[in-house]
Amino acid sequence: MDNIYLLMIIALAFLAVADLVVGVSNDAVNFLNSAIGSKAISFKTIMIVASVGIALGAVFSSGMMEVARKGIFNPSEFMFNEIMFIFMAVMITDILLLDFFNTLGMPTSTTVSIVFELLGAAVAMSMIKIWDSGGDYTNVLDYINTSKALEIILGILLSVVVAFTVGALVQWVSRLLLSYNFEKKAKWVGALFGGIALSAITYFILMKGIKGTTYASQSFDLIGGMTISDFLEQKVWFLIIVNFMIWSILSFFLMTLAKVNIYKLIIGVGTFALALAFAGNDLVNFIGVPIAAFQSYEAWSASGVPATEFSMAILANKVPTPTLLLFISGMIMVATLWFSKKARHVSDTEINLSREGASNERFEPNVLSRGIVRLSILMSQLTLLFPKSVRKKVDVRFKKPVIHLSKDKSYELPAFDMVRAAVNLMVAGILISIATSYKLPLSTTYVTFMVAMGTSLADRAWGPESAVYRVAGVLNVIGGWFGTAIIAFVASGAILTIISFGKGAALAVLLFAAILLLIRSYISYNKKSKEIKAEDSLRKAESSSIQGVIEESVHNIANVIKRTNKIYTNSINGLARQDLDQLKKGKKQVYKLSKEIDELRDNIFYFIKNLDETSVGASNFYITILGNLTDIAQSLDYIAKICHKHVNNNHSKLKYNQIKELKQIDQKLETLFNNTKEAFDNRSFERMGILLQNKQDLFDMVTEKIQKQVARTRTEESSPKNTTLYFSLLLETKDLLKSTISLMESYYNEHDSSVKPARLDE
Repeated sequence: MDNIYLLMIIALAFLAVADLVVGVSNDAVNFLNSAIGSKAISFKTIMIVASVGIALGAVFSSGMMEVARKGIFNPSEFMFNEIMFIFMAVMITDILLLDFFNTLGMPTSTTVSIVFELLGAAVAMSMIKIWDSGGDYTNVLDYINTSKALEIILGILLSVVVAFTVGALVQWVSRLLLSYNFEKKAKWVGALFGGIALSAITYFILMKGIKGTTYASQSFDLIGGMTISDFLEQKVWFLIIVNFMIWSILSFFLMTLAKVNIYKLIIGVGTFALALAFAGNDLVNFIGVPIAAFQSYEAWSASGVPATEFSMAILANKVPTPTLLLFISGMIMVATLWFSKKARHVSDTEINLSREGASNERFEPNVLSRGIVRLSILMSQLTLLFPKSVRKKVDVRFKKPVIHLSKDKSYELPAFDMVRAAVNLMVAGILISIATSYKLPLSTTYVTFMVAMGTSLADRAWGPESAVYRVAGVLNVIGGWFGTAIIAFVASGAILTIISFGKGAALAVLLFAAILLLIRSYISYNKKSKEIKAEDSLRKAESSSIQGVIEESVHNIANVIKRTNKIYTNSINGLARQDLDQLKKGKKQVYKLSKEIDELRDNIFYFIKNLDETSVGASNFYITILGNLTDIAQSLDYIAKICHKHVNNNHSKLKYNQIKELKQIDQKLETLFNNTKEAFDNRSFERMGILLQNKQDLFDMVTEKIQKQVARTRTEESSPKNTTLYFSLLLETKDLLKSTISLMESYYNEHDSSVKPARLDE
């Protein structure tokens, strides 16, 4: 039986590595987003700066490991075997939970997850102990550090509200003073802003990056024999003032003599600071539990006492973590930062929610988001109480400059400017530093995310076209945070209960299941990523001439025709085979196609703005093409839905003749779609002309099938559902044909009127 604990330690070591990977994938959003979103410095430089910060922070993080040892439960109340079960339950839950959120691309708090997992497992083990001893369940509070748990919950609520409010206020004041033309301001203005921002970030490095480590408890003659920790707590204003003066003067000389862009420097230093603090303080969330388990195992092995009788009061003592383990952990974190695709996926969520102007909105609006936006609009009316001249001056400060950038370079536009990125880093650093100095627990993820959302709101990044989507996104993320706490508590408690009763067999099954789920998640995510890359997505029109628009439209038309062919065939085959999975897949394919077409329609404003004066006529052609594509998508959507509904409701299967006729139509359409796609791919207008000449044959074929079904209905058909479905399919197929032919005619006629040769590329 004793060997099981050694195996558990080995398993925890592997789980620690896995948790580091999924943890960094989640928390990279905290320190990368401001730099990535502003594009102030190159991505490679950002990664190098963050990597150095992580490596240093990991080595300095030994002092933070106490949270996993005694921060949530009272270790003296548990025996060694019970503690090991708690630690195993926590790690299994943590990996699966974080990986789930990473796959969704939703940032969550690793601090909150680990705390509530420890709390859930400890409560479950306490209940089992009380049940075994026949005690009173109210005694469960004796096992739990209730004050710490309450602090965490209050910290969540406060950090969300305070971070959003302070971020919005500081950004509004900063924009009012600096405007969007901040780089044209006098050097002393930039130096003053640099002094404030860099002194705040430096103090943050001292408070959050160094305080709390083993080095912070050492005394130095340079600071009067005080320890670093005491010096930081007692000399707060002295440090702030000295920092501000030094950085302001240094910023002025750097800008004047070295021509340094002070905003880029702030973003670089801020990224390093948050990465340092992340590794220095959040590393406990990933390896704190395995290290506590290893130290517990060492103490138990040396004692010679049975595992069920060895009290874990030893965990209440402070034991330093080996530097080698911290260094290895730091290297794993750095490697994950460079190679994790999920880290980029999570970062995209926050960047898109704070993006300036239009973006691909991921979240759908809901009743609450609409209500909040309407309330905000009503509250904005209060600004009318201010004099018109004041409102006009404020509006001028928030007026965004027109950035002249060619369409093919549009991807280089930053999500937000350097002022907002600097404010994000500065405010997050200040708030986390203050909380640390007052020993208030909070989540760095919550603070950095809510600061970014607050600055976005104050910077007027959420306009009428995007506000309802952005608010819905923020609500979704916040809801996920609170869901994290509940899920972590319940899941960890459930897994602990299974382990406690099932012992070694249960552990083996749970570990195997966890590995399978992680592998499945990895394969599924990679497959999805490859499908997105492999799938020919529709392209937004970027040309400014009518000839260029015609050429660009070829790709979209050929793409839609190809996907239409596939979706229609899948729907007919799925209906014929009663294959619900295939029909579900068809519905998803239609949804994706419709969404891409909607994005093209949303881009019409920018497309028309980009046209040359001599090519305004291209807008009529482009709008007509989009109308045809929309009609095709709507027909496919209807066909996919009615087929799925029929099979999903277990209605009777179509008759042999009906399926045979649908297959005949599908074959004819497949030939049409393949020929049409080939004609567009090869720019063969001669072939298009031939296809258009034969269009009546296709319509006649569908009409003939309709007449046959009318005859069958009068003489032999007995199923109203089948009849309804069949007629609906035929009529919608006819509409699909009309839209496809109309699409071809629009393109053929437009090309014929603008380019006389038979081939566009000749």
